Amino acid sequence: MRAALWFVGLFALAVALALFAGNNQGVVTLFWLPYRVDLSLNMVLLLLLAVFATGYAALRAFSVLVMLPHQAKRWRQQQKERQMYQALVESLSHLQAGRYVRARKSALVLLKLSDELRAEHADVPQDATLRAIAHMLAADSAHALRDVEARNEHYEEAMNDVPANGTLQQQEVREGAQMRAARWSLDDRDPQEALQRLAQLPPGASRRTMALRIQLKASRLAHATQSALDTARLLAKHGGLSQEVADSITRGLILEQLQHTHDADQLQRAWNGLQPADQRAPDVALAAARKLMELQGSPSQARTWLLPVWEQFLQAPQSLSGAQVQRLFVNLQQALDELDADWLARIESAQRAAPQEPRLLYLAGMACVQRQLWGKGEQLLQSAVGRLSDAPLRASAWKALAIMAEQREDTAAAARAWREAALHALSR
Repeated sequence: MRAALWFVGLFALAVALALFAGNNQGVVTLFWLPYRVDLSLNMVLLLLLAVFATGYAALRAFSVLVMLPHQAKRWRQQQKERQMYQALVESLSHLQAGRYVRARKSALVLLKLSDELRAEHADVPQDATLRAIAHMLAADSAHALRDVEARNEHYEEAMNDVPANGTLQQQEVREGAQMRAARWSLDDRDPQEALQRLAQLPPGASRRTMALRIQLKASRLAHATQSALDTARLLAKHGGLSQEVADSITRGLILEQLQHTHDADQLQRAWNGLQPADQRAPDVALAAARKLMELQGSPSQARTWLLPVWEQFLQAPQSLSGAQVQRLFVNLQQALDELDADWLARIESAQRAAPQEPRLLYLAGMACVQRQLWGKGEQLLQSAVGRLSDAPLRASAWKALAIMAEQREDTAAAARAWREAALHALSR
């Protein structure tokens, strides 16, 4: 459609010119004494048009001639800019391919070209950002080559090229450089330095997934268990870790935190800082109760922590592993001191509900021994000791039987019981 309109317009212009020039009888007379020159109006118009075209072409040619040095300079600068971008691509590709020397050399070529353009006062788009990226590529290469001094120098230059109050893109490059430096500190096994670099990040950047992962690794390496635990939970909340991985890391950090407590009060504070779901986890409750008894804490408190695991064993024993069940009964046996009536009723009720379960027989017998019900306790332990498959429980049962035999002055039974206790203790 547009082409048709152009053809129509050209035809109309040709017709108009033909009508004007064909019937134009105008004459232009020039007087130059003693001469007189008569020209047709059409000729005069053609001459004026020719003079205008010639003058315009001459002015354009002169302008091109005058601008030729500037255009040549601009062409050279454009070539250097293209070489800069080519050096950037080469440095990135070499770094990803593990060619660290070549990656560093390409980054230095980019910086050299940038210095030359700056000396020529050339206006290169995003020059500061390109220089910062080149410095970080050179720093990464130096880090891989274990050249710490060169790495730090390039890092400082990159931070100078992108100030904190720069453009949004410059701030992003600066934050990325700080995160990268934190990763270097982790590689150097310096978690404190990594945490310090992360602390320099703006609040928004410090909560990004990459920053949180670095912080988690640094906190674990620095044995800052509480900080690592909080970071792992935050990562799981933001989707930085799968639920299975997050649960595994969280459980491991909680167990580490419990194991590094030095007294019962510190252990109680650590327990109170846990979430209810973590407190109900079998491994956590079992580890906390065992640590509490090692620190000579309250047996009643240990039994309170073990109550959810006990109820889980009674309701769904298959949900607990064999090791967890064994640890549950060992911990409960160690926490039988000052046994209250409620717990005694729980144990007896569970034993009556499953009279053939040897571990319940064992626990009920140990509870009776603790309450000084010697006859009933010995009877229950005698019934359990032959069927117990857990060596620690069998050793503990034989030990209790040996003590009771000594109390009634049955030397032969005591000797046999002590021998069996020793044998099972060695077979753990």
